[in-house]
Amino acid sequence: MTISYPLSLPSTRFAPGTGIRARSGAAVSESPFTGEQQVYVQQLEVWSAQLVLPPMTRADAEAWIAFLLALNGREGTFLFGDPRNTTPQGTWAGSSPLVKGGSQTGKTLAIDGLSAGATVKAGDWFQLGSGASSRLHKVTQDATANGSGEVTLDCWPRLRASPADNAALTIASPKGVFRLASNDLGWDFQPAQFYDGISFAAVEAL
Repeated sequence: MTISYPLSLPSTRFAPGTGIRARSGAAVSESPFTGEQQVYVQQLEVWSAQLVLPPMTRADAEAWIAFLLALNGREGTFLFGDPRNTTPQGTWAGSSPLVKGGSQTGKTLAIDGLSAGATVKAGDWFQLGSGASSRLHKVTQDATANGSGEVTLDCWPRLRASPADNAALTIASPKGVFRLASNDLGWDFQPAQFYDGISFAAVEAL
């Protein structure tokens, strides 16, 4: 059977040592004479992640090993989201938000489809797109929907592409598309038939 990317993570034994990083391309030059600074904001804004799996039995470990081998190093992609924060903090949880208006760019997104007065909390995640076009964003400022259920979100990273009007936002278990940060893969064998040492880094696939 032909492998189709992006893959889904195995459902066995998730990584307790998961870390997520945000990398920005902002640069600063400083005058050696006055100390005056000049800030240059580049387009680079990308997520990365580090997953460290616990010791596992063969049945659990082989599912992860097969998943990683199926990626063939940096060739393939997979869907990944924050495993500790799969539901929003704000009262917009359970809503079906939609993009309000096309041609939006930058680090704000106008949406509707919320209840009047619904709250969106800084730190809430949302996903735009699906499958290979899935993009993961994080809200950076609290916001409250108006009486028509409309609100503009401040988010990071900037929109990768302009979403279509009425495109759906996924706010329950949102995910983005990632790929391995390295082509190297390895694991260790421990006494009592346990597998150890399975860990990998990933970066957002753009």
